[in-house]
Amino acid sequence: MYDKLWLRYAGESQKKNARRVILSCGEKNNVLNAAITELKTVFSADAITVDTEAKDAPAGEGFLIRNKGGALAVSSQTGAGVLYGVFTLLRLLNTGRIDENFVQIADSPKISWRILNHWDNLDRSVERGYAGKSLWKWDDLPKIERRYVDYARIVASVGINGSVLNNVNANPIFLTSEYLKKTAALADVFRDYNVKVFLSVNFAAPISLSGLSTADPLDDAVRLWWKNKAAEIYALIPDFGGFVVKADSEGQPGPYAYGRNHADGANALADALSPHGGIVIWRAFVYGHGETDRAKKAYTDFKPLDGKFRSNSAVQVKNGPIDFQPREPVHPLFGAMKETSLFMEFQITQEYLGQGEHIVFLAPMWKEILQFGIRFPDEDSENQSSVGKVLEEKKLSGVAGVSNIGDNYDWCGSLFHSANLFAFGRLSWDWTLDPADIALEWSVLTWGNDPTVVDAVVKILTNSWEACIDYMTPLGLNHIMRYEHHYGPDPGCDQGSRADWKPPYYHRADARGLGFDRTRNGSDAVDQYAPLVADIFNDIKTCPEKYLLWFHHVPWDYTLRSGRTLKDELAFRYRRGVGEAEQLRAWWRLVKGRVPPDRYKAVLDKLDAQVADAHEWEAVCVKYFLSFAERA
Repeated sequence: MYDKLWLRYAGESQKKNARRVILSCGEKNNVLNAAITELKTVFSADAITVDTEAKDAPAGEGFLIRNKGGALAVSSQTGAGVLYGVFTLLRLLNTGRIDENFVQIADSPKISWRILNHWDNLDRSVERGYAGKSLWKWDDLPKIERRYVDYARIVASVGINGSVLNNVNANPIFLTSEYLKKTAALADVFRDYNVKVFLSVNFAAPISLSGLSTADPLDDAVRLWWKNKAAEIYALIPDFGGFVVKADSEGQPGPYAYGRNHADGANALADALSPHGGIVIWRAFVYGHGETDRAKKAYTDFKPLDGKFRSNSAVQVKNGPIDFQPREPVHPLFGAMKETSLFMEFQITQEYLGQGEHIVFLAPMWKEILQFGIRFPDEDSENQSSVGKVLEEKKLSGVAGVSNIGDNYDWCGSLFHSANLFAFGRLSWDWTLDPADIALEWSVLTWGNDPTVVDAVVKILTNSWEACIDYMTPLGLNHIMRYEHHYGPDPGCDQGSRADWKPPYYHRADARGLGFDRTRNGSDAVDQYAPLVADIFNDIKTCPEKYLLWFHHVPWDYTLRSGRTLKDELAFRYRRGVGEAEQLRAWWRLVKGRVPPDRYKAVLDKLDAQVADAHEWEAVCVKYFLSFAERA
């Protein structure tokens, strides 16, 4: 057995809800059947009525829940909409938000594609995974396990509708006929929950799998190979989502080898998928090739290609310009590519944030990015839009999250880490939601409605991200973790064959000050943003202090808004972070005796490790950085 996460209503009680439920759906399919099955965990079968005449019901994935003569009615034109409506109904019931005064709620996703990216390998290892092995047992497939069904239930319950099964550092074997049949078996399971499967593909697959001499995207033989491969896939999986591609990045093959650009590469695959309704998601995580500031590389490569990508392709951009750091400014591409569909890429797994050991709720980070007021270069102060709105208005709208799921009992690495999976789904569905409300929902659904427990859990979640920033990377510091595994502090690390794999590249500490100068006097990364945003970041007096060391090389004696100099503020922030980590643990200790002992201890062990690590971060980083200040 394994943990039920936030679906703890299932099988928890033999007492069924006495109310009647009416499902109105414009189609009858297995997705509707899955919705009915889910309802039966809470309602008696004879209390559920199904009406296939869904008049005036929402279309697509939208739904309406209303009070209909004392019954709870869920309606949609589609089985998918009814399924999402049922999961919402159960969530509302279990959090006490449906009472005798309930009238109705209508909802539909603001973002069309809400996708999990599994960085899972053929041998069941998971790159940047901290929750055990991969769920997918490729050696046993197409044999299906119950856990695959529950995976689909879990992700569908928070509105996720796509799953990329394999690592972006893709093994070409996933495109062979043998493995496509295994993928089809998973697709057959996920389809009942409106989850489409995607595959990460290796750009050089035509060479490695078919012996072609080239993978040039403009070569006729290569284009025919991709066309035939797409036809083979869709014959097995008619609703296959499409391809995800990491190209010309960290050793992965790509179009640059043939003198082509990223649009050329994406379009060759998009053309192969287009007749079948599939999409290509082309990742913008690129760096190197002569750029002196890694933060500028993706913009430099992709901005000139705006408008040159096919309509069934999207460029997937990480939330910040470097690499899933504890805090980054928003990626400038979101304010630069008006004519190209963009997907946001978040990382649910905590690669740089304490991994499976630290409890860090990431919804506030994601919301900070999604609500950032981005501007395009030709817009004035009255014309701006949040990043979330920019995503929402694209022809293809999408948010992708690097999964934190593994085969551990608890799915995500700890009893608290599933909060990030839950939050990713909820914010992907509606990016305007309040992270505190999401934390409250998850707390009640996962831990019950004891007010003391709920209060402690919500406080831990909503304060954990800022605490992590304080004890790891305050004031815009970034990428000062240990080499390769990215866990723990090592700001002086000199390992790695590239300068931009080493922490000193990012923090630039010297006797004069600290931070990477990205102003117009430095690398000029600020001017990848629209002028009004660039001006704010460029001026040390207006730059938000949370990004200060990201954009400025700041003198040690510079006075911050607190009245403290940089060197004193840095020591203060690290010390405060330790105190905040200790406070997270103190809140949890208040619930002793109110939650099962094994669950209490499992969380306490994580918080003990987090406090110990926070002390290490403070000791290492303060000593290291202030040693430069002492030379001034």
